Amino acid sequence: MSDLHAPSSDIAFTPAVKAIQTRKGSREAYAGVEARGGWRTEIDEDLSAFLGAASSLYFATASADGQPYIQHRGGPEGFVKILDRNTIAFADYSGNRQYITQGNLSENPRAYIFVMDYAHRRRVKIWGKARVVEDDPALLQSLMPQGYRDRPEQAILFSIAAWDTNCPQHIPQKFDAADVAAALAVRDGRIAELEAELAALRGPSAAPS
Repeated sequence: MSDLHAPSSDIAFTPAVKAIQTRKGSREAYAGVEARGGWRTEIDEDLSAFLGAASSLYFATASADGQPYIQHRGGPEGFVKILDRNTIAFADYSGNRQYITQGNLSENPRAYIFVMDYAHRRRVKIWGKARVVEDDPALLQSLMPQGYRDRPEQAILFSIAAWDTNCPQHIPQKFDAADVAAALAVRDGRIAELEAELAALRGPSAAPS
């Protein structure tokens, strides 16, 4: 029987994990987090904004016997939809048709989402349960990003049990190609403006003979 009063972080901090934390000296610090209830369990403004800006995530599942599997899911910013304070969802697009994730979820609903923001060196970990919805066209349509042309096959609903953030240590800073192109366009435009201003200040006499 599960302990209804267990901290939310117990979803990851199993007795084996806690034993290693004790041996390596970090248990006291995490016990302080547990005393305050553990990790967050509801979507707040910070998580909502973080997910709303995400264009990529990693989605982990496991088979009934524990064989893990992780896959990438992506789309335009806003492809992750927030349905309520505990539920997120996204359209699952047609891919290589291996259906490993769907097979795993059919026998083990436990799942995990890892979202990385390389540009700002932030990451979020989300534990919960997921299910595939195949027979709800209205839901699927509501999850489709406007103007996105990929073909949705089904929807994935993820019920959040706990979530936490990581420190930025060791995260390499990387930028999206579109963001870099936009920044370079602004820079080039400003250079052109300055060159035009400089040419005007020099006047016609500065022109080569």
